[in-house]
Amino acid sequence: MRLSVPLQYAGDPIRLMEQVVALERAGLDAVWVAEAYGFDAPTLMGYLAARTERLLIGSAILPIYSRTPALIAQTAAGLDAVSGGRALLGLGASGPQVIEGWHGVRYDKPLGRTREVVDLCRRIWRREVISNDGIYPLPLPGGTGLGKPLKLLTRPVRDSIPIYVASLGDKNVELTAEIADGWLPTLFLPEKASAVWGKALAAGRARRTVEAPLDVVAGGLLAIGDDVAGLRDIARASIALYVGGMGARDRNFYNDLMRRYGYEDEARTIQDLYLAGRKDEAAAAVPAEFLELSSLVGPAGHVKERVEAYREAGVTMLNVTPVGPDPVADVRTVREWLG
Repeated sequence: MRLSVPLQYAGDPIRLMEQVVALERAGLDAVWVAEAYGFDAPTLMGYLAARTERLLIGSAILPIYSRTPALIAQTAAGLDAVSGGRALLGLGASGPQVIEGWHGVRYDKPLGRTREVVDLCRRIWRREVISNDGIYPLPLPGGTGLGKPLKLLTRPVRDSIPIYVASLGDKNVELTAEIADGWLPTLFLPEKASAVWGKALAAGRARRTVEAPLDVVAGGLLAIGDDVAGLRDIARASIALYVGGMGARDRNFYNDLMRRYGYEDEARTIQDLYLAGRKDEAAAAVPAEFLELSSLVGPAGHVKERVEAYREAGVTMLNVTPVGPDPVADVRTVREWLG
């Protein structure tokens, strides 16, 4: 099992990236750079490529609606070049709140778009002459008529950059297991994950088009100590934001996930409070059990058990957010456990 951390999209990016540099020395394997509607991820990823030596650098995620497939492929190839082959391309559909509200792009056909973007990226990195019939017609019909099929001008460091897909719904998770190198779930509860996603993952794996097994990236807050259990509460505001406010009342993927985990009443309460502007109360309504199952916080023995729970749930890259007094020491300890 490899070890990674997410670079949050809030806060001072330079300070956060300096911490990542220190964590690399402690044995960290990868960093995932978020974007949402904050700073763009590729800029920060390029900075990390210059400041680190062996760390894998992934986007988590680049929304497929915010860039053309060709630009996504170019960006990943450029990062792979300046990092010496350390890029991981994390993609996702995001949601209509961000895509239509921030990017001004219609949120439609997320599954079809994901499939075509992944296919086009791989063809572009192989330097094929690109034409495409589908959601992204290339060359563009009905334009000036001057468009022509092209291939990538520069030669990529690798002709196959690993592609990870963020997905939650059954159809999207099934597609991820079929075509992606890795899966980026969120709000992952190891003990409940199989009941929620097991059938979708099995169906996708049965049609898998990638030779290597699916890499599964999941984790949570990390703090090791006898008196750190209260740090789990740090996640309350973020969980309330996603479950309560990241989407409309009848179209919130994170709220749906909490319900599928069995927290139907709690998900409804959190959403009602959040949409009413009572954000602190929404955060307080996040179940303590949910916080415990989605984190690695507590005495060393407990955290070690949580690591094994993620391993047993099929996680192959443990993605942790260090929140304890000594993040470097905690990452080093987990690295030693993982071997």
